[in-house]
Amino acid sequence: MGLSVCLMEYTPQFSVVWNNAGFFFQGVLLTLQIVITAIAFGLMLGVLGAVGRTSNNRLFRVVAGAYVEVFRNTPFLIQLFFFFFGLPSIGLTMSSGQAAILALAINFGAYSTEIIRAGVEGISKGQIEAGMSLGFKKLQIFRHVILMPALGAVYPALVSQVVIAVLFSSVVSQISAEELTFVGNYLQSRTFRSFEIYLTISLIYVAIVWFIKAIAYLIQRKFFAFTQYIQ
Repeated sequence: MGLSVCLMEYTPQFSVVWNNAGFFFQGVLLTLQIVITAIAFGLMLGVLGAVGRTSNNRLFRVVAGAYVEVFRNTPFLIQLFFFFFGLPSIGLTMSSGQAAILALAINFGAYSTEIIRAGVEGISKGQIEAGMSLGFKKLQIFRHVILMPALGAVYPALVSQVVIAVLFSSVVSQISAEELTFVGNYLQSRTFRSFEIYLTISLIYVAIVWFIKAIAYLIQRKFFAFTQYIQ
């Protein structure tokens, strides 16, 4: 009964959204900048980590394994606080945006390491031997015979991890990185229109995820046409 009364008395005022559209736009741009940069660096870390995890060198396997275990088994928020608040204690200071990108990239890299490793381990030795018999150099074998087929095999899982990274980016508002969630919190604290603002932010995140999935689909069509893309 009390809930019904509250719903009847509340009148949404979405003018607060239209009047602050510029703030939302700036938040979206920074969110995309953080996410795209972090994913690019994180994917490189994931490839290097997968190489380490599947290496015959024990040291490489241990280092890569330790990296994965640490960053997959600690909360992302703690990792973010460590880079932004912890590192300055030893003289390594960075801006909130830099800390956000670094934390998100390293976190994404740890998860993508295991995803890519699964793809690499799925490549048969026969394919590698065939590449060697054709006179391919080691780098060519790694790129064309191992890496690209491995990425193609795990591409849907990587896309899902990218989506998770997009949603994780909302956490960086805790260190005052002025992305979308930070903008929402800022406007809500000044207008007290929580319903309108957080509903708008939710819809914007849905749109961002759809945009990322559309880009991922185009990449899949161009580079991994031999795989089945999973929405």
